[in-house]
Amino acid sequence: MKTRVILSLLFLLSLGSVRAADLFVEAESFSNKGGWKVDQQFMDLMGSPYLLAHGMGVPVDDASTEVTFPEKGEYYVYVRTYNWTSPWKKGEGPGKFSLSVGGKKMTSPLGAEGSAWMWQIAGKVSVKNLKTVIKLHDLTGFDGRCDAIYFTTEAGKMPPSDIKELEAFRRQALGLPDEAPVAGEYDLVVVGAGIAGMSAAVSAGRLGCKVALINDRPVVGGNNSSEIRVHLGGRIEEGTYKELGGLQKEFGPEKGGNAQPAEYYEDQKKMDWLAGEKNVSLFLNYRAIGVTKEGDKITSVVVKHIENGKELKFEAPLFSDCTGDGTIGYLAGADYRMGREGRDEYGESIAPEKADKLTMGSSVQWYSVDNKKSSPFPEFSYGVEFNDKNCEKVMMGEWTWETGMNFDQIKDFERIRDYGMLVVYSNWSYLKNRMKENDQYKNRKLGWVAYVAGKRESRRLMGDYILKEDDITKNVSHEDASFATTWSIDLHWQDPKNSEHFPGNEFKAVTKHILIHPYAVPYRCLYSRNVENLFMAGRNISVTHVALGTVRVMRTTGMMGEVVGMAASLCKKYDVTPRGVYRSHLEDLKTLMKEGVNKKGLPNNQRYNEGGILKDKPVVQ
Repeated sequence: MKTRVILSLLFLLSLGSVRAADLFVEAESFSNKGGWKVDQQFMDLMGSPYLLAHGMGVPVDDASTEVTFPEKGEYYVYVRTYNWTSPWKKGEGPGKFSLSVGGKKMTSPLGAEGSAWMWQIAGKVSVKNLKTVIKLHDLTGFDGRCDAIYFTTEAGKMPPSDIKELEAFRRQALGLPDEAPVAGEYDLVVVGAGIAGMSAAVSAGRLGCKVALINDRPVVGGNNSSEIRVHLGGRIEEGTYKELGGLQKEFGPEKGGNAQPAEYYEDQKKMDWLAGEKNVSLFLNYRAIGVTKEGDKITSVVVKHIENGKELKFEAPLFSDCTGDGTIGYLAGADYRMGREGRDEYGESIAPEKADKLTMGSSVQWYSVDNKKSSPFPEFSYGVEFNDKNCEKVMMGEWTWETGMNFDQIKDFERIRDYGMLVVYSNWSYLKNRMKENDQYKNRKLGWVAYVAGKRESRRLMGDYILKEDDITKNVSHEDASFATTWSIDLHWQDPKNSEHFPGNEFKAVTKHILIHPYAVPYRCLYSRNVENLFMAGRNISVTHVALGTVRVMRTTGMMGEVVGMAASLCKKYDVTPRGVYRSHLEDLKTLMKEGVNKKGLPNNQRYNEGGILKDKPVVQ
């Protein structure tokens, strides 16, 4: 009798120790993504890249992948998703999709409830084959989003919602190692492959540096890529160092225009150009997620692949932050600013009387095409109502469609991008479905709507010098004068007419161009004042909000990159920091800027969108 009791207890204990079987699947890792897009823009905010059903009102093709379950049985299914219109309208949203497992459709719709990223219960499924195909089926074409899918045999076992806890859960579920492997040995690591980053990498590479160029999208070019479609702006061949900007004659698109067909932006030309650089290794689809330091120096940058989650560590004596958002500087503790300085801080007449957090906004550009026949568009009304008085009676929207000036361009960026898409769809729906005299729109359909937002301003990393209004308007001379900025002081603010109809929720911008004389910007604006081995090039350099209005255009940021690459080669040659180049090797840098790193004899094919300039005074050196 005693033996039987002991055996019974052992049996019960063994039952209690049986662990639930579970399977965690990242949506962005699906082998067949169909018409869904990988969106990594907000992984720092919500924890991960995700799949986006960006069909502009037409359902996209299914995404599918084969998974291997740990065992057969009954599984509870959870899907992490987000009702993206919830900030503007309570209730069911437009981003609906369904999930099928082994051909069985789960609870539908997903993605249309709640008000934050959440684990939505998708139902229960009986798994009879360990290898099973799962599919995401878009129901609307209106940007449904799926981050991950979790299967478990244990009732009520749901992954955590807290971002930090979820990250730990993710790593354990996916078996990710604690330490990322080192990717290789490099002299310079450039993070961000927009025009500035591309130019920095090639400039340094041609001067003998081994360079890693990291980009978190599948194409390079940043705002000038086919994903965002902003044309290059500003002038090259200006000032004392006329060879600066010459690289752009090698890779720059030859057609101008915002929000134009994809071929205008010549993505492949840029990719081929980088592929021809023997000292530059391009790492596509990797996003920087961490930095390690020793004292005031960065020792490595850790990056994560946006589809397979693979992490790599890049070690180097030098780094260049060309992310636009100043991500590397921020992670490394670099001094930075956001928003507008007050008028008294730097004596800037254009600045507001008091400092505030306003920035220039982000653009979701779009255009329509003539479909030659009647083209319906679904009714779309999710919290922003249009009528004959407030609608935009247009067939495309470029830079003036700008959102988020009164929001944080880092912390609120998903909301900012989503609002940009929301107003495009809402306005188009009104033009197509409810405007009385709309014959001109009946045969038109949306041809392209950006889902990667074009950002103008966020963090500005502080250097040994901060460029300000007086430098530019009074032609203040600096011994370390480098690239010439030529664009007007071009600062955007909310369109007053748009504000009348949408106070606090504007989506249109205006500007006033204040023309300048071409002005040579100090080299000291291109490296961090408190992180010893960090360069920066792009819209995140050391300037005030007012001064950003001139240096932020892409031909100018490309010249910044060239100067950074040259300075990096001198850091390697003389074993000095970026500041050491200024203190001890400025004449060497001037020689390199005069010679340039570009192929000589090429015609200037960058004559579009140069902007107006004042010509009665020379560039001050």
